[in-house]
Amino acid sequence: MSEPPSSVLFACTWNAVRSPMAEALMKHLFGTTLYVDSVGVRRGAELDGFVIAVLDEIGIDVSRHQSKTFDDLEERAFDLVITLSPEAQHKAVELTRIMRCEVEFWHTLDPSIIEGNREARLAAYRQVRDQLRQRLIARFASASPPGG
Repeated sequence: MSEPPSSVLFACTWNAVRSPMAEALMKHLFGTTLYVDSVGVRRGAELDGFVIAVLDEIGIDVSRHQSKTFDDLEERAFDLVITLSPEAQHKAVELTRIMRCEVEFWHTLDPSIIEGNREARLAAYRQVRDQLRQRLIARFASASPPGG
């Protein structure tokens, strides 16, 4: 993409861990310089409590996030769809048949599959948070607000 996108959609399987984390980080890093949303392929998941905890550690409140699917989207046109799970990648590719958009697949660990004590699980969520943050900065540096 030659110009920065004006709208970005993050997608994962449930919209409970990776995509809401990416959405919140993007909004935190880049403010209102572009429209950002997130969805899941499947319906029914609640926002993961570990996501709330690790984002709260860096000053981001996502406690009011409501999970949604592609079918729930109010905005139907995005310049870029970033998928964070293989299932979301397949759904996004289907979208390109009816929406002109670029699709990028960012293979991202699902930290909810990590077993162990609370600290081990939190460490996995922090790792995903930090990797997404680094990737967002690298990908969207040109979308940074003035002075940001």
